[in-house]
Amino acid sequence: MTIFVSDTHFGRSPGDEDRASERDLISCLDRARPALDALYLVGDIFEHYVEYRHVVPRGFVRFQALLAELTDGGIPVKYIVGNHDPWHKDYFRKELGIETVQGHTIDSLHGFTVFVAHGDGMGPDAGVYRLLKPVLRHPLPVSLYRGLLPADLGMGIAKWYSRHFRSESINERRTASLRRAAMDLLAENPYDLVVLGHSHVPELIGVNGGTYVNCGCWYSDRTVAILDEKGPALKRWVGSSLVDGE
Repeated sequence: MTIFVSDTHFGRSPGDEDRASERDLISCLDRARPALDALYLVGDIFEHYVEYRHVVPRGFVRFQALLAELTDGGIPVKYIVGNHDPWHKDYFRKELGIETVQGHTIDSLHGFTVFVAHGDGMGPDAGVYRLLKPVLRHPLPVSLYRGLLPADLGMGIAKWYSRHFRSESINERRTASLRRAAMDLLAENPYDLVVLGHSHVPELIGVNGGTYVNCGCWYSDRTVAILDEKGPALKRWVGSSLVDGE
């Protein structure tokens, strides 16, 4: 079984809520571990993430410890970064054994060809952000931000921006735009499955001979997508188990 989880947004909520979200995800992965073949972190795992040469953002070490246990045990973990957490260097690779991916990945899993991306900048509603995304992730501005701003100031600006410009409501246009992007990918490529996050809306839709699944939002709904030989499914962590349903 492969698990896909996105939009945990660790660091977004007050301390108790963040700790509960982290604790539930650890419990979920621990419960699934005997059957787990791979784990995909599908972006926006952190609400804000700026990694410096010698400094990484504090917090959520219990979750990171579990990731290290998984990779040490031979379970691959792949981290497709999102719009909130793209500024990684090599900490996750060197310390936790995790491959970080900018953009998307195409993998063969359980007999399915799977396209996985966070989803930011995709679809007809991406608009101006599609043009800004390459600039925001270009090595030059990223290096200047890291090099000119001390870590406390750099992270402080990222936290301020997140607090003042995030939306708590579901963006229906974004949801529809990502759905359209997934349909186009399935129509134009030999993919069996497209997995996205970003919209915060869990969806599982059969289209164009394949399937589109959106992981939904862990921090608010505790949803994940899974894939095994039977195909994809959406699950929700309730109490101490994964149950069917969006």
